[in-house]
Amino acid sequence: MKSTNLHIKNMVCPRCILVVTNELTEMGAEVTQAELGRVSVNLPDQLTNDEIDAKLREFGFELLTDKEFQVVEQIKIEALKYLELLEKNEVAYNLSEYLIREIGKNYSYLSKLYSKHENTTIENYYISRKVKRVKELLSYNELTLSEIAIQLSYSSVHYLSSQFKRVTGQSVSDYKKQLQLILKTGVT
Repeated sequence: MKSTNLHIKNMVCPRCILVVTNELTEMGAEVTQAELGRVSVNLPDQLTNDEIDAKLREFGFELLTDKEFQVVEQIKIEALKYLELLEKNEVAYNLSEYLIREIGKNYSYLSKLYSKHENTTIENYYISRKVKRVKELLSYNELTLSEIAIQLSYSSVHYLSSQFKRVTGQSVSDYKKQLQLILKTGVT
């Protein structure tokens, strides 16, 4: 057995951790630690990275061996963690400061690297994830738009609404109408 850390693309939620852990275990690996984007394992000597990658790809994941791609994936994961902390009101600084603290590299480097590989900015990625969370909260129909704006630290409902429209191409009210129609008819 050989000990190693595997960096895995698209491993961004607790279910992802479960799937990756289960698949690696079935392949004969001993998972010693699993977190978003990374798994520490003891691998059987005969198990290759190509075999692991092929199995992970069946589930929409990908083994990352390139250091730059590992950092890009870490940026995405840390942006998601930041959004969770923001929602719980447990962060008192901005995203760039958070990324510097968590990744340990200067923001200029992180920003250039991310843009190079993703053809967008870290900020645009974060905004898209934040709007996705707004959609999720709207679909639960438990909070008002004002409550969602407060929960996600928007400066105002107006700012949330304008950002939502800019990202999705539709207003919040049109999106809510579409949700209601889907619930009534079951047609997407």
